[in-house]
Amino acid sequence: MHKTGRKRICFVLSAGLTVMLSFAAVRCYRGNIKMESCQFTESARELPNTDRGFYKIYRFMITDEETDYGELVRELYDGDEKEGLSLIEINLQNYRDKEISGKGMENIRALFQALDNIDKRLIIRFLYDWDGENEVYEPETIDIILKHMEQMEEILSRAGDQIFVIQGLFTGNWGEMNGTSYSEKEDLCRLAEKLSGITEPSVYLAVRTPAQWRSITGIEKISEDVLAAHPFAGRLSLFNDGMLGNESDYGTYEILKSSGEEFSTRKEELDFQDRLCRRVPNGGEVIHDNQYNDLENAIRDLGAMHVTYLNEGHDLEVLEKWRETTVMEEGCFYGMDGYTYIERHLGYRLLIRKADLDHNVSGRCIEAGVTLKNAGFAPVYVKPVMGLVLYDREQGICRSYEMKGDLRSLSGGSESERELTVTVNIPVDKLPRGKYEVFFFITRPDSGEQILLANQQDPEEYGYHIGTIEKNGWF
Repeated sequence: MHKTGRKRICFVLSAGLTVMLSFAAVRCYRGNIKMESCQFTESARELPNTDRGFYKIYRFMITDEETDYGELVRELYDGDEKEGLSLIEINLQNYRDKEISGKGMENIRALFQALDNIDKRLIIRFLYDWDGENEVYEPETIDIILKHMEQMEEILSRAGDQIFVIQGLFTGNWGEMNGTSYSEKEDLCRLAEKLSGITEPSVYLAVRTPAQWRSITGIEKISEDVLAAHPFAGRLSLFNDGMLGNESDYGTYEILKSSGEEFSTRKEELDFQDRLCRRVPNGGEVIHDNQYNDLENAIRDLGAMHVTYLNEGHDLEVLEKWRETTVMEEGCFYGMDGYTYIERHLGYRLLIRKADLDHNVSGRCIEAGVTLKNAGFAPVYVKPVMGLVLYDREQGICRSYEMKGDLRSLSGGSESERELTVTVNIPVDKLPRGKYEVFFFITRPDSGEQILLANQQDPEEYGYHIGTIEKNGWF
């Protein structure tokens, strides 16, 4: 279990602190059971949850020279405390014609050891070119690239719990899989299969275009069964460094020509991403100030693409345009600047719509339900653990109950108003007399970190307060 993110999103209050409710409650009385359910309001607050948001880029050239990567990483990350994601670019051009040397491998290990000490989740990109001159730096045979991938296996396995996504297949200008000698289907498949085989199944892989994704997988129509049947399609995602740049996202989508006219496939590719990226993440950087990244258009298309992460430093003209645009959407975001609005909506943004507590006398239980929605652009891609905690502060009694449901079905984006109710039945006869505060929690299964919710309420030691249950006698 990795430590990443715990410092950023762990909120613990004293068990003796009285809950202050500034919102209405719904009361229910049934015999010797009295219940109150809180009501909830959406907030525009920042949520520093794991695996979503803006990121910064850090570049490392691997050589045989002695390098203090611990000190280098500390210096580079000094003052970088806000973003929970980092894009790490690892340049291997010094080994374009040979295996990575023993000293080079020691330096890569030292780099990852240093990165293990920072409180970030990592997006990794191996490449040979930073100058748009890939033909100068890329290995002349694919076997060298495959060998470099093999050499990375142990390192990537050890760092697997810190890595969110590996972008690209080591090829292309800036590692973006263009301007490469290895763009044919056979080469793409060999590289993708090798990278899949040497990395942890929990780590997402990403290719640059939907066409490359389809070429590698052979899948044209997305479905759960089809993705499950493929050896790694269920973890093969997309990254787009031409996002919202023009009609084709600067070549991300093909333009079909017929009889001298141009027909854009943008809509079809957005629809494809809408289906695919309900299951795997999408991210990159926006470029070139134009109508496609005007705020209203950007919000619509970022939601359609289910974008989870974006470069905070590119394109600055586009990002500044968002900062200077005011959101006119009704609700809690009204009057916010567009940049902050988009930051709030990158990835998942879960919130409670309502909570219900009802005494089922014939069933001898309390039926508890929590209805949630996802206001973000994208789903949460790991299946969270959800539950209730009943806590009687005076008696020190604490009971927990797991709730069933899969929040990954709340895909966000165009379906941001969709709701899911998760439920659990609490046996009354097994509950001692007392007055219980009821808390709802959502945690990540991989780290146990609490997932913060976009309600006005603050999280407490046991989660989010959703009501009270008072039992005055034996059932």
